[in-house]
Amino acid sequence: MTVPLLKIGAVLSTMAMVTNWMSQTLPSLVGLNGTAVSRAGTSEKISPDEGWQVYTSAQAPDGKCLCTAVIPVQGTCSRDLRSHQLRQLMEKVSVGRPGAKSALPDEPANVVVNLWVGGCTALPSSTDLRGGGPLSSVGAPHGGELKDKMTELLPLMPVLDQYKSDTRLIVHLKEEVRNLSGSLLAIQEEMGAYDYEELQQRVLMLEARLHACMQKLGCGKLTGVSNPITIRASGSRFGSWMTDTMTPSTDSRVWYMDGYYKGRRVLEFRTLNDFVTGQNFVQHLLPHPWAGTGHVVFNGSLYYNKYQSNVAVKYHFRSRSVLVQRSLAGAGYNNTFPYSWGGFSDIDFMVDESGLWAVYTTNQNAGNIVVSRVDPQTLEVLRSWDTGYPKRSAGESFMICGTLYVTNSHLAGAKIYFAYYTNTSSYEYTDIPFHNQYSHISMLDYNPRERVLYTWNNGHQVIYNVTLFHVIKTSGEL
Repeated sequence: MTVPLLKIGAVLSTMAMVTNWMSQTLPSLVGLNGTAVSRAGTSEKISPDEGWQVYTSAQAPDGKCLCTAVIPVQGTCSRDLRSHQLRQLMEKVSVGRPGAKSALPDEPANVVVNLWVGGCTALPSSTDLRGGGPLSSVGAPHGGELKDKMTELLPLMPVLDQYKSDTRLIVHLKEEVRNLSGSLLAIQEEMGAYDYEELQQRVLMLEARLHACMQKLGCGKLTGVSNPITIRASGSRFGSWMTDTMTPSTDSRVWYMDGYYKGRRVLEFRTLNDFVTGQNFVQHLLPHPWAGTGHVVFNGSLYYNKYQSNVAVKYHFRSRSVLVQRSLAGAGYNNTFPYSWGGFSDIDFMVDESGLWAVYTTNQNAGNIVVSRVDPQTLEVLRSWDTGYPKRSAGESFMICGTLYVTNSHLAGAKIYFAYYTNTSSYEYTDIPFHNQYSHISMLDYNPRERVLYTWNNGHQVIYNVTLFHVIKTSGEL
């Protein structure tokens, strides 16, 4: 007989021995001697509470001997004595039947035992007797479930890869935060070298240099006015509003005076934003009522025309008192020489880069506009110029860099029509467009600190940006 036939005979002999041993020994090892054993390839149904069903089958395609034992539901959990006996059985099967030898000593046993347990979570695994170790696969029922589970887990692989990428990103961000914290600490230590007062002084010095730089640009000639920017709609048709015109200044207060005659109430807002929202304001009650809308705030004081007189009044906001008042000799008042819109606008105070001015008219000047330079401390007139332009034909006027600019109307279609230069005592007619959005201007003033025009236009508080042609001065340090 040839060697292959000997091997086949040995395998068949081993299968027969294991099958016979399993059918006789397995029930007795777990205390189930009374259990009926089925014939090879068949089974006899026994109650799950009564005993075992032992299956044997023919040789598998890969040459294995398949032996299957079905364990009853009860009595097979880890705490049961028979579970311990079952594990002993598995160990015996894994090393072969005691006293039995393989037909060929160099050939390993080739038997697979599948144990199916109902009702327990801890199951004995299948044993491959070819190597004495556990199989990489299990019986068909559980194998399909595990395959489905693995299929469900496969999409998680990219997620795990993304976690790896995110982890690297987090590590990088932590490093950046650590570096930034070090930089902030260094800045904090450097800032700690200066106290608050010193830093404030440095800021003020920087602001002063900035304004000095602006002055070095030179007082320019007005060449354009922007479209109007409405800040707020408030009050009656006539009135005035303003900020401090002193340069340099860090004062951000806004003052509001509604009406054009016999008014005494001045509202002081802390900031422009408070003015827009109508919040955070205090009230000043002037000792003398005002006339017109030609008021101006300069270095913390209000300059205005006292009602029914040509008296100029300087009211100090902080002390809430009148510091000085003085009559403007010969100046018309009480609607004698107003602007074209009337409103007791005989006397108009204004401020530019060079200081405080008063615009008015006298009988000696035949109703033409007079512009006078005024001392802000004493209200004394320092010098006057006769412009030759009739005041009743002017809608409003304002000063920029010593030049008086006059509009030809207070209504829609107005434009900046006339300019008088005090530095040369000369004038010219201009044609600078001026968009009068709300059709009735009752106040128009220039703020040299902000370089904008403030207007009161039919109950709207409006500003305009201006464009100046500068002559740059290069002498001296900035």
